[in-house]
Amino acid sequence: MTLEEIHGQQPMPAGHDWMQGAGTALHELLVSAQRRGCLTAGVYESAKLMNVDPDNVAFCVLAADHEDEGDIALQIHFTLIQAFCCENDIDIVRVNDVAKLAAIVGPSEDSGEPRDLHCILITNPNEEGWKDPALEKLNLFCEESRNINDWVPTITLPE
Repeated sequence: MTLEEIHGQQPMPAGHDWMQGAGTALHELLVSAQRRGCLTAGVYESAKLMNVDPDNVAFCVLAADHEDEGDIALQIHFTLIQAFCCENDIDIVRVNDVAKLAAIVGPSEDSGEPRDLHCILITNPNEEGWKDPALEKLNLFCEESRNINDWVPTITLPE
């Protein structure tokens, strides 16, 4: 008997296609959010926004490369952001490739300099909320991940 059978849950779909679908949805969401001006990048900027207006945050992405895993300060920030997201019902995922995120999001529009992409928030642009199919797919992905006790799932972005 599996854990899913005991708790009456459906097992998470196995295979590369399902994970690739989440990666593609994240790519689409990031492009759409940036186009709409609904993307906040940077640990400090994200923390500031979550402190001021947590109800406006729709989704959170934490990104770290292998060399970032030894950065204790960054890991502490991640822990605090994760706790905040869980407390405020904000779906959250991890990405293990900051370079791919940089290719999608690009440099800062103001200065043209590379941005801190360790934390990216997707916000709602207006009062009635944002109905984006990619956001809905990712929300479903996060819900299914939580059903198998994977509270902060890792997504691989497409090439």
